[in-house]
Amino acid sequence: MAAPHAPTDAKPTDRPRVSKRVGGIAESATLAVDAKAKALKAAGRPVIGFGAGEPDFPTPDPIVEAAAEATRDPRNHRYTPAAGLPELREALVAKTARDSGYQVKANQILVTNGGKQAVYQAFATLIDPGDEVLLPAPYWTTYPEAITLAGGSTVQVTADESTGYLVTVEQLEAARTERTKALLFCSPSNPTGAVYPREQVEAIGRWAHEHGIWVITDEIYEHLTYDGVEAVSMPVAVPELADTCVVLNGVAKTYAMTGWRVGWMIGPADVIKAASNLQSHLSSNVCNVAQRAALAAVSGPLDAVAEMRTAFDRRRRTMVELLSAIPGVECPTPKGAFYCYASVKGVLGKEIRGKRPETSVELAALILEEAEVAVVPGEAFGTPGYVRMSYALGDDDLVTGVTRMGDLLREAK
Repeated sequence: MAAPHAPTDAKPTDRPRVSKRVGGIAESATLAVDAKAKALKAAGRPVIGFGAGEPDFPTPDPIVEAAAEATRDPRNHRYTPAAGLPELREALVAKTARDSGYQVKANQILVTNGGKQAVYQAFATLIDPGDEVLLPAPYWTTYPEAITLAGGSTVQVTADESTGYLVTVEQLEAARTERTKALLFCSPSNPTGAVYPREQVEAIGRWAHEHGIWVITDEIYEHLTYDGVEAVSMPVAVPELADTCVVLNGVAKTYAMTGWRVGWMIGPADVIKAASNLQSHLSSNVCNVAQRAALAAVSGPLDAVAEMRTAFDRRRRTMVELLSAIPGVECPTPKGAFYCYASVKGVLGKEIRGKRPETSVELAALILEEAEVAVVPGEAFGTPGYVRMSYALGDDDLVTGVTRMGDLLREAK
């Protein structure tokens, strides 16, 4: 007979209250900045927030009407397939072919609760403990946390403003080891607005295929490009990569639907089936009303998208001009998304109103307190010495906010 377990003096209350897995996750820096800005505004301070990546436009009326109609249909009051409404998955097949030229089938698509769930499930489905994921930096703040939750290790590959924030095949190859399982690729990029040219997308895709490396490519900003720049989908540029590639997307940015929480994964059928199994236990189906709204969005014209892009383009040029005029600030012109990623290294270490910020975290705190402007420091994106500023806000607020920030930073000495 087996010996009983030896008694221990440890009590459940002596153990950590939160698991190491979840306790090690950092709060979303972008949402934290946005929350702080909103709290200060609610307290009566005239804070202008450049933190959250959220269009300031309302969701187009036809999409809202489709959702309103869906609330009255009893079919939407019930559980539906975990992988998504069949008609939405079919519509996403057509939308993907229309927008990027990628030909897929409905069983290669999983509808998720927003783009973040797609990111999480992609890594959870592909990554085992000990696997390494190459992560170009600056990166969106959620990527490394999702990799860690999956048990993987992040290997950062950094690019800066001198290369337009674009990593090269040579950098990726230098970071590759026998444990490299996947590459996270994002173009157009959050946080930099960088867009990889076709030849670089092809080169990276061929390199990944040659070495058997999965590519998880985030295309949620696919429609937000400027100056005639094209957003190229990697499995379209490199068709042989399709069997080891997962595409992430969603309605949030293109259709001003951040709060509706509908995203999707596209990938090999076996991977999508596995991710669907996970989702069936994690959240079941995405809200049916939101799925009906997404169906209207992806099936409809892109007219509203074009109008929003025109406004973003105007604001982009204004922000770059204003930031570039501030001594010590360098701001490359973004080619996509709706962010400027400006270097503030020339300001750090200088005295501003009795303080001497040494990091972009300290500088962001000073800008919020003294200029009442909220920006996200580069530490959140893996590259200290920068700030990310979204131009998805009204023209007047944009000018006022950057002007306030500029007036403060010109006091640096």
